[in-house]
Amino acid sequence: MKPALSIVLVTDQYETIRLVVACLDAQTVREKIEVVVVIPADRAAEIPSGGQLSFHSVNVVEIESIRPMPPARAAGVRASNAPIIFIGETHSFPHPQFAEEIIAAHDGPWDIVVPGLENANPESPKSWSAFVLDYGYWMSGLCPAVIPNGPTWNTSYKRDLLLSLGERLDSALSSGDDLPTELRSRRHTVYFQPRARIDHLNVEIDGWADERFLSGRVVGANRSRRWSRMRRGFYFIASPLIPLVLLYRTSASVRLLIRHRSLPSWSIAAIIAGALVRTAGEAAGYLAGISSDEVERMEEYELHKLKSVRRVRGTAEAFA
Repeated sequence: MKPALSIVLVTDQYETIRLVVACLDAQTVREKIEVVVVIPADRAAEIPSGGQLSFHSVNVVEIESIRPMPPARAAGVRASNAPIIFIGETHSFPHPQFAEEIIAAHDGPWDIVVPGLENANPESPKSWSAFVLDYGYWMSGLCPAVIPNGPTWNTSYKRDLLLSLGERLDSALSSGDDLPTELRSRRHTVYFQPRARIDHLNVEIDGWADERFLSGRVVGANRSRRWSRMRRGFYFIASPLIPLVLLYRTSASVRLLIRHRSLPSWSIAAIIAGALVRTAGEAAGYLAGISSDEVERMEEYELHKLKSVRRVRGTAEAFA
């Protein structure tokens, strides 16, 4: 019998995903999950065998290097065996009923199901700034609904949908909006299911401003490769308006957090500052693209976000 859900994790070593695997092993339907680990071949022996874990299966995809990460994610997608694929991260920790809710939601007429995200290190204003600006549109306290699009990862897809992209999958699974833009053009349906909860770690100490700048720069650079010079110039000139757009789009989440008194002091100021820094990065991306060193630096944040937090809260705290 095939697994019901494949969860793709790209990592440099097993220790980097240890907390994520522990959370997956606590799933109510873990016997239906295939964990697909994409890892450098010289570290593959570190992965526990399927007999040591309670999953349907553990599928280890050995590649020479996981850098750059988008082709590595694509390799994991192509190796997956379940009809539903969730693209996970080294710093996103599913709640115990996450997989059960994702599988149930995909019984509906949805091509893509986005879970409800929560802040895994909620004691820092900088963490809230990064979380709200990156994932505030899909926060767990919001209502379930059909939505225009979802994030590229921390999202579940029908397997056939991703495979239909062919070779474009290698570049589509990158930071930015390549994949959402491609899927929106194909009129695929996206459903937000906040009952499928997942905790997301966010940079709060070393490198916060750098990571916020790079998160914007990679978006601008990816768009600049697709857009004409005239369109890039227009968006660069209009970039002072981007913070207003970002803050408007996250306003529902911010109001909810204020109402529940979830935000520590100075969080609103940090959200505004984060929007400004991210906008500076996006404008730079439109103007000059992004260097290979900057891409590598951004991917280092993606792999090892745990180094940039003081304490993990929520579902992964028991395993930390």
